Amino acid sequence: MQQEHVVLLNAQGKPKGVMEKYAAHNENTPLHLAFSCWIFNAQGQYLLTRRALAKKAWPGVWTNSVCGHPQWEETQEEAIHRRCLYETGVNVENITPVSPHFRYCETDASGIMENEICPVYAALAVNKVQPHPEEVMDYHWFQLDDVIASVRHTPWVFSPWMVQLVSDSSALSALNTFVKNIISSQR
Repeated sequence: MQQEHVVLLNAQGKPKGVMEKYAAHNENTPLHLAFSCWIFNAQGQYLLTRRALAKKAWPGVWTNSVCGHPQWEETQEEAIHRRCLYETGVNVENITPVSPHFRYCETDASGIMENEICPVYAALAVNKVQPHPEEVMDYHWFQLDDVIASVRHTPWVFSPWMVQLVSDSSALSALNTFVKNIISSQR
């Protein structure tokens, strides 16, 4: 994959330029645009992924299915399609916002900071997972309720952005609605 950048944002969340992705992520990461995607299969199961040990921030941590950064003039939907395919080998459809204003700033144990306006989406997988080993070291399909319970009981195992989202009742409601719609459409 070609070298990526992040879209830098001002305090009001408006684009103000770009910076190479790897260079941007350090102990003082500037605010930038990102996304998270929670992928589900036709049975309504959720794809939980474990970040590869080669990842710069939060290596080896369990997290939502895919995260990424839209490129300059790329839509969120285009970025989601691109990163889902690259990280997991999965083509997705029915991309649906579940927390469009999500924002967080966290620092991992190595001192790398994430500082993102990071809308969260749900999507439906249309093919089997074929993870990219530099992105995903492990994955499993789970019932959403089981994942939520695990995050609540053992938050240190999961990415901080996933822990924060699980604390958001409106985002959880949107995820549950997405799953119910998938299951009802399969009948």
